Amino acid sequence: MIVPIQALRAAAALSVALLHGQHEARLHAGGFGWSVASLAWLPWAAGVDVFFVISGFVMAISSRRLFARPGGRRVFLARRIARVVPLYWAVTTAYLGLALLGSGLVAGAVDPAYVAASYAFLPMARPDGSMVPLYGLGWTLNYEMAFYGLFALALGLPMLAGFAALLIALAAIGAVGAVATLPQPLAFWTDPIVLEFAAGLVLGLWRSEGVRLGRPARLVLAGAALALLAAVAGAGDLAGATRAVLWGLPAACLVAACGLGHDDPWREDERWTRLAATLGDASYALYLVHPFALRGVRVAVAAAGLGPAVPPLAVLAAGLVAATLAAVAVHRVFERPATRFVRARLEPRPATA
Repeated sequence: MIVPIQALRAAAALSVALLHGQHEARLHAGGFGWSVASLAWLPWAAGVDVFFVISGFVMAISSRRLFARPGGRRVFLARRIARVVPLYWAVTTAYLGLALLGSGLVAGAVDPAYVAASYAFLPMARPDGSMVPLYGLGWTLNYEMAFYGLFALALGLPMLAGFAALLIALAAIGAVGAVATLPQPLAFWTDPIVLEFAAGLVLGLWRSEGVRLGRPARLVLAGAALALLAAVAGAGDLAGATRAVLWGLPAACLVAACGLGHDDPWREDERWTRLAATLGDASYALYLVHPFALRGVRVAVAAAGLGPAVPPLAVLAAGLVAATLAAVAVHRVFERPATRFVRARLEPRPATA
């Protein structure tokens, strides 16, 4: 476990939760006559870009021994499916249930083909043309699963050749997406955002080969990354090559700052290590369940008749705390057991003598 990477994973998930929490705070403010301060200090959506770089970084470290290994592809895919699918399917099913109950969360009829594509991690357009699955946050997982597919193909090669093939493929895919106008879903899969996985792979390879940066260099990287993100915070949502550069490059710098350090000084503080490990492990759950908690807090405040007395930022803070606690609970009660259950049934067992 790399403690700073765990902390960065938690921060990335909280960044996305903060983005959506501001929407709930604005709804609360509009309903009860409050004004709400802007929190656009950073582009909070860039937490997704940090996740993508971390994904490449972790895959480069955790799966390097699977290259050219008999059964390596099956082991890799079993681990990734067990890690990603159970919780995503669970929240998608919960969201679908709310939609079918007429909660108003999903506009219009639910198309069976669209629902099936959402469960299968296949990008398919909504009626409004957006390439977002039924549970909107799953768009990032469509990229993750495509990346895992490419990684699995590369595992048939020796390690260095496999990593080289992966980097070339991702660079080519991102370049095509940057210059060509393609039909969907090719346009989705070739978005230059995939270059962020490549950046993570390179950083993971460097760490595995012993590359380390001193604390001053890592502080400079982290500071420069946050400064660049702050400088573009007012530009709104970015896309394509612009996003890959203006959000992806700072994301890569943050991962380098957290992942290329020497022996972790934080490991000396057991409390910090436990907190970072807990929140980092629950970051996937936080990413997926936070909309339920944020909405639940806002609705509960209104239902209790407290809306006129509770400021929007208090609703936001309470929502973030509730989302974090819910994520830790979901991780321990559902995600971790479900991951073990699925992995035990998919991953090949070692041969016995």
